[in-house]
Amino acid sequence: MTARYSEPLFVISVAARLVEMHPQTLRKYEKEGLIAPSRTTGNLRLYSDRDIERLRQVKYLVEQRGLNLAGVQLALELTARLRDFRSRVEPGPEANGAATALRRELDGVLAMLGYLDERERRARRDDG
Repeated sequence: MTARYSEPLFVISVAARLVEMHPQTLRKYEKEGLIAPSRTTGNLRLYSDRDIERLRQVKYLVEQRGLNLAGVQLALELTARLRDFRSRVEPGPEANGAATALRRELDGVLAMLGYLDERERRARRDDG
């Protein structure tokens, strides 16, 4: 993961526009512990690409899957564990296809949880 990906870049108004939410909703999600933007010395919220990625997932889980915030928190924790597990499943040249199949299955479960890597999303947008 590059430093740029975790670098706080966006003020709350820009972050809200990127994820098509009201800034007050972002404040609510922060209060609920679903997101933790960085703060400047002047206490201004700054959101990274990783934060935007997480907000998109929260939005999906609430709007498309109908989860309440407790359900969203559980789904976010599950997503983090699945991503960690997926990163440890590295199919090598000697793999018999089982590792590749497992990674594909994990990708499917992550997609059901609304997880989409912001870097992949931008790469697809730039390619298309």
